[in-house]
Amino acid sequence: MGVISRMREDIQMVFDHDPAARTKLEVVLAYPGVHAIWMYRVAHFLWEHHMKLLARLVAELSRFLNGIEIHPGAKIGRRLFIDHGMGVVMGETTEIGDDVLIYQGVTLGGTSLKKEKRHPTVEDHVMISAGAAVIGPVRIGRGSRIGAGAVVVSSAPPYSTVVGIPGKVIEGDSARHDVMELEHAKLPDPVARAMTKLVDQINRLTARLGEIEERQDCLEDKVGEFHPPEPDRALVNKR
Repeated sequence: MGVISRMREDIQMVFDHDPAARTKLEVVLAYPGVHAIWMYRVAHFLWEHHMKLLARLVAELSRFLNGIEIHPGAKIGRRLFIDHGMGVVMGETTEIGDDVLIYQGVTLGGTSLKKEKRHPTVEDHVMISAGAAVIGPVRIGRGSRIGAGAVVVSSAPPYSTVVGIPGKVIEGDSARHDVMELEHAKLPDPVARAMTKLVDQINRLTARLGEIEERQDCLEDKVGEFHPPEPDRALVNKR
């Protein structure tokens, strides 16, 4: 696919996911997330062709101009959109699929000091909300959504919603949703859900215990009302 076609895809991605975008000229001139992706592609080309120092210099220039740090060794698919973008960091062994949406302050970081796969793999159609951190060589499944401020240190299945510190999978594998549907201010609360389930279970057990006590009271009443027949005195005397 040609360079111009890829650039058109990137511009269209902005219009698809940012209602504030008005004109193509505005996107080309005033969207740092788009600038960072274009400069990353130049740096990545240099990196792949063994001009690593020059690639790092281009990446540093992009970081200075856009506030977004993408290592030239990272592998990024098509139509990545970095909305606002300030403070986004992506490490060397990061892998990102197609049609991914990333908000400001996101970190795709590593933990290992060895020269190995140490950064996340993000599959297609994933949304990572503002301030989230995905740490280590974890895999975020296709169509997943990571809530604002989450710290993800373990892999998530496809179509998950991940929130909290550390990140907890609220939904996974069963639901199919549009990543845009996640309302950042109304994230699901895993602790509240667990407490609600416990309260419901306690209520069911209390009701069941009440039924058992009622049956026991009825049984005791029947036993109290029972009068055994008196023995035949003639038989007793005969014996």
